[in-house]
Amino acid sequence: MKKLWSIALFGLVAGQVAGVSHAQTPSGKTLFGNNCAACHQAGGQGIPGAFPALKGDKFVLGDPSKVVETVIGGRGGMPTFNSSLNDVQIAAVVSFIRGEWGNNAAPVSVEQVAAVRKTVAAKEAEGGTKGN
Repeated sequence: MKKLWSIALFGLVAGQVAGVSHAQTPSGKTLFGNNCAACHQAGGQGIPGAFPALKGDKFVLGDPSKVVETVIGGRGGMPTFNSSLNDVQIAAVVSFIRGEWGNNAAPVSVEQVAAVRKTVAAKEAEGGTKGN
């Protein structure tokens, strides 16, 4: 029992040293449920004529930078998540939708999100519009 406790304590300390805290960052599934499922539905099927399906969608499965840009900047009637989700959260939710419901696209890294966020900010500074 003492050995198991020591292993658990070591894991906790190692996570804190590495700056990892799973309690602070909800999973991509949770973030999707809290921010996206009302429109795109829990099963990713969307609502025809109103909100696009994410399940099997070529856009979702395509260039991950475009998907991240859409989450950051919004599109059409979709809200922007630029200020409400950080890079870690956006990477988690985009990775979730790219790998859920039979989707089999590569996950998105925090570094990819940060790079796209810089690009979006530069476009906005140049006078670009939301959703372009």
